[in-house]
Amino acid sequence: MAGSTHSVNNQVPPLVGYDVFSADRALTAAVERHLDPGLRDEVLGELSALGRTSGSAQVQEWGAQANENPPRLRTHDRYGHRIDEVEFHPSWHRLLGKGVSAGLTAAWDRPAGHLRRAAAFLVWTQVEAGNGCPLSMTHAAVPALRTDPDLAAEWEPRLTSMVYDRELRPAHLKAGALFGMGMTEKQGGSDVRANTTSARPLAEDGTYELTGHKWFCSAPMSDGFLVLAQAPGGLTCFLVPRVLADGTRNVFLLQRLKDKLGNRSNASAEVEFDGTWARRVGEEGRGVRTIIEMVAATRLDCVLGSAGLMRQAVAQAVHHCAYREVFGGKLVDKPLMRNVLADLAIESEAATTLALRLAAACDDGGEQERALLRIAVPAAKYWVTKRCPPVAVEAAECLGGNGYVEESGLPRLVRESPLNSIWEGAGNVQALDVLRALQREPGAFDAYLREVGQARGADHRLDAAIKNLLTELADLEGVEGRARRLAERLALVLQGSLLVRFAPPQVADAFCAARLGGDGGAAFGTLPPSLDLASVVERARPVA
Repeated sequence: MAGSTHSVNNQVPPLVGYDVFSADRALTAAVERHLDPGLRDEVLGELSALGRTSGSAQVQEWGAQANENPPRLRTHDRYGHRIDEVEFHPSWHRLLGKGVSAGLTAAWDRPAGHLRRAAAFLVWTQVEAGNGCPLSMTHAAVPALRTDPDLAAEWEPRLTSMVYDRELRPAHLKAGALFGMGMTEKQGGSDVRANTTSARPLAEDGTYELTGHKWFCSAPMSDGFLVLAQAPGGLTCFLVPRVLADGTRNVFLLQRLKDKLGNRSNASAEVEFDGTWARRVGEEGRGVRTIIEMVAATRLDCVLGSAGLMRQAVAQAVHHCAYREVFGGKLVDKPLMRNVLADLAIESEAATTLALRLAAACDDGGEQERALLRIAVPAAKYWVTKRCPPVAVEAAECLGGNGYVEESGLPRLVRESPLNSIWEGAGNVQALDVLRALQREPGAFDAYLREVGQARGADHRLDAAIKNLLTELADLEGVEGRARRLAERLALVLQGSLLVRFAPPQVADAFCAARLGGDGGAAFGTLPPSLDLASVVERARPVA
């Protein structure tokens, strides 16, 4: 009998069987900070239950299966009839059902609805980000539909339902429904006013016939879609049901599914309209204004999704290093690796803290908070989503060669990490939106200054950063070419203000030193060695 060639040792146990929510100290602190004390037990219990589900071996396996078995397009049935359906792996449906039942489409009429949903979305993203797309769009469709009270009364109860009904049938026969959207076309991209899809009015008031295409139609298996098309009065928003009230399929021709870098469990389709029935949402010619709050909601979800991906990447890296032994000690205790992990941890905590602050502002609904959101959402969307890819890549490097292997889960995070920066308006679109807020809505910058000013005097580096920002904004000559820089500085100063006010001193100190004070390098792991990095890393460690 051949002898064993080696023994298996010094291996890290899988990060499984833990509460993803409760193990995230930055997230739990943010939820408690913004939550009405009367809701504390209910909301924390709800989020902890979702955290345990998310950290379970079974649900993590579902995430892996959904990613490894991408959707398949079926344009015709066996008899040659056009059906235009998308087949998903059973694990996709299990995940989507869990997400719906967890309230990820039900924020609008629940107490602290946006805050509790934001925390849940951040947790759930860490299982498999692909199913976040239909959850996000269904959630975001509500404010657009509310521009038409009759449509809202008909559809909102279905969209905010906690029942997942996957069958394609008339929406009035379903206990719950999902929404997708189709805005961009191949010739225009982000410039939706260049859309060529036409909308011809029909005899029934408010109904139209659409002819044209959509280059990216997300979640094509949904029950309804918000799309933009050119009506006689200009660019207009429309609701396109997948199945008509009489049970017949609407004309919704799926040409192909996109072969994407990441987000592979989710279907993104090219769609043709050819006499497709649609219902107008809002007034003719006011399509962009109709969808503006929907866009803000999906952009905030991009921030939340990136924060979730960063948290999972950091959790995996810290967990690995806490168990792995090298050169006579734990990897986490080696000064250089501790610096890397601490640097990653403060990036993750800054993203989470900012995302939850914006979600709480959505619940408040006051004029001051709405003004803050107008400038803070595009700035956060710009910056947080751009920080996600380098965090994911550095976290994979913490695992060494194992982090480059699919079984580790890190390659899936790396592939997913650029998505939120591209989706719902790439970096330049966000930076220009920040400029518009600065130039056209002075109340937005006033609200921003009042927010960051609450930390003034607490850290000299933050004070200097605020002063420098004001100096930079005093000279708007050639400002468009500096729009990215301004968006970055606005986001960093806001993150610094929040951390100085709410995070442990060692976290705020590290952030202000490296991100605002210039005492850090261009790569992770270049924090000043005088900081209390061990405490920062320990705070980021997930306790299984």
